Amino acid sequence: MSEDASARATRARELRHEALGLEPERLLTMYRQMVLARAIDRRMWVLNRQGKAPFVISGQGHEAAQVGAAAALRPGVDWLCPYYRDLAFCLALGLTPLDFMLSVFARRDDPSSGGRQMPSHFSLPKAHIATTSSTVATQVIHAVGIAYAARARGLDEVAVTCVGEGSTSKGDWHEGLNFAGVHRLPFICIVQDNDYAISVPHRLQMGVDSVAARAAGYGMAGVTVDGGDLLAVYEATREAVEKGRSGRGPTLIVAKVARFTSHSSDDDQRRYRPPEELEAMLRRDPVERFRTYLQQASLLSDQDDERIQQECTSEVDRAVQIAEAAEPPDASDIYRHVFSESGPG
Repeated sequence: MSEDASARATRARELRHEALGLEPERLLTMYRQMVLARAIDRRMWVLNRQGKAPFVISGQGHEAAQVGAAAALRPGVDWLCPYYRDLAFCLALGLTPLDFMLSVFARRDDPSSGGRQMPSHFSLPKAHIATTSSTVATQVIHAVGIAYAARARGLDEVAVTCVGEGSTSKGDWHEGLNFAGVHRLPFICIVQDNDYAISVPHRLQMGVDSVAARAAGYGMAGVTVDGGDLLAVYEATREAVEKGRSGRGPTLIVAKVARFTSHSSDDDQRRYRPPEELEAMLRRDPVERFRTYLQQASLLSDQDDERIQQECTSEVDRAVQIAEAAEPPDASDIYRHVFSESGPG
């Protein structure tokens, strides 16, 4: 390849966002969402080690897949039934650092559960983020039900759910996808495949290289995408949203991502993952990757990056300070939303 041709090819790669119709300001917003999610996640681990957050389940390494997918949705119109690693996804749809820290400290004003549920069980009604159970894959049934209701009511809404690849071994996942395929629902399932279901590697979970191969069995499209490439995930999700919204049925998207941390704060992945695998994985940082793209496209200077990093850190500092000082739940309403508060009539 000649020097001119090589330069043109490099420039084309750098300007992929233009082909997708993404403006520079929107790209910078997406980058900030990734940086903010990473800052919150890291602070959560610090709080855990300080004994202030009893349980942590992390989304580090998943940020590009989540922010890229969220950018293809209409917040407050389309629905998300998230899973426990979807911090960046929920932030991109409207959850704030304070909202999340209120759940970490189990405070009364936590919008997800009023301090009743462990952290990372997201809910934000105004953003159409539906609460989920600790039992994996149950949110698939919820999202399919929402999509079915939207179709029945003639609403222009799409329902999205996320799972890890381990959840695709659950009956809920298979039943949900089968129903969505039969009824051609405006439904998207995003599998964030990080190669491990807690400690069980992908090769011991299923006999296919990608979960997307299973889509054909349910009569829906199946797409495998590099989950570390924000623009690739955005493009795949945008196509799936357009397909669902136009009545052409559901889509299964498999985003291959890296899980930087152990499964949770109660796990130690060094016991089952070789050191060389962990070292290689850390070189796949989606935040660094998108930063490099923006810099090569002359959209992000070092000064701008430093400002964004500092702003996100300050925002997390404020959220922690306010949440830690906030009121705890009132024990007198422990049964609210658990049992009916009024009898028949």
